[in-house]
Amino acid sequence: MKQILLPLLGVALFVIIVGLMTQRLDNKSFSFFNSSPTPLLKEIEVKGIKIKVELADTAEKRKVGLSRRRSLAEGSGMLFSFEGKELTPGFWMKGMLFPLDLIWIKNGKIVKIDQNVPIPKKDETSPKLYYPPISINYVLEVNAGFSKKNSLKIGDLVKI
Repeated sequence: MKQILLPLLGVALFVIIVGLMTQRLDNKSFSFFNSSPTPLLKEIEVKGIKIKVELADTAEKRKVGLSRRRSLAEGSGMLFSFEGKELTPGFWMKGMLFPLDLIWIKNGKIVKIDQNVPIPKKDETSPKLYYPPISINYVLEVNAGFSKKNSLKIGDLVKI
């Protein structure tokens, strides 16, 4: 009986472990096989509208941003955090595959909105840079048209 039961348990355990590893690979959260860490997600509110954001809170995450992604889910975005600093960073669309709205935020208020920022042209070697009018703490990237659709304007409150 042991000669049959032990190998069957071993095979069952192997299948379970492989299944869990495959599921984690599909979800991109198994860090041993996937060098990029699972994104830190947070929910913020812009003018009372809830948005699920991925945080870009390190130099590497800010450098990559949303580049090379094919789309962004409705009601989501990427929040670039410069918390503890007040900067006037330049943003570009290098490597972007879809247009965005850039929402510049200082101390919980929108200070500028760049709407429908286009993807760079194929032959463009130096994409246009976008800057805030004053130093900021955060930049929110959302799908192009989000700001207009939700009637966002300068001075609107942002809860982070």
